[in-house]
Amino acid sequence: MRQPIAWDGDYARSVLAEHKGRPGAMLPMLHALQEAFGYIDPQAVPLIADALNVSKAEVHGVVTFYHDFRTAPPPRHVLKICRAEACQASGGDGLADHACRKLGVKFGEQTSDGRVSLEAVYCLGLCSAAPSAMYDGRLVGRLDRAKVDALVAEAEL
Repeated sequence: MRQPIAWDGDYARSVLAEHKGRPGAMLPMLHALQEAFGYIDPQAVPLIADALNVSKAEVHGVVTFYHDFRTAPPPRHVLKICRAEACQASGGDGLADHACRKLGVKFGEQTSDGRVSLEAVYCLGLCSAAPSAMYDGRLVGRLDRAKVDALVAEAEL
C-alpha cells in the first residue's frame, strides 16, 4: 500500500473517471479514493454522486454502511484484535481488555494523540493460532499479554 496523499479534488476526479464506466462502479471508486487519500473525504461524496448520477445520500449510505471505509484521515497505526469465537475461547476477551487498558481506548476509538486505533474484527483466518490480531496489516498469531504490550510499544515509537 502506498503512502496516502493530501486531498486533491482534481486528482479525485481523475480517479473517478478511471472507474466511471465499470459496472457497479461506486465501490471501486470508493476503494480507489481511499487507497489514494487514506480515507473518503466528504468532498468526494458529491463528486461520486455526480459521476454516477445518483444522490449524495446514496453515496453517503454506501460509505457509512461498509466499516472499512474511513471518513477521516487514518491514524498512523491500526491494531485489530479478533473477537470471533475461536479467539474468544483461547483467551481473547482478556487480551482485548488488556489492549483497551494499555491504549486507553475502547474498540472503534483511537488514542488521544491520533497515533493508534483499536478495532474489533471477526476472523482473521488464524483460528489454529488463536487468539490473533493484525497490526498495520501484519498478522500476529498466538497473541498473549507480552505480544500485546510489544505491539503497543511499537505503535508508540
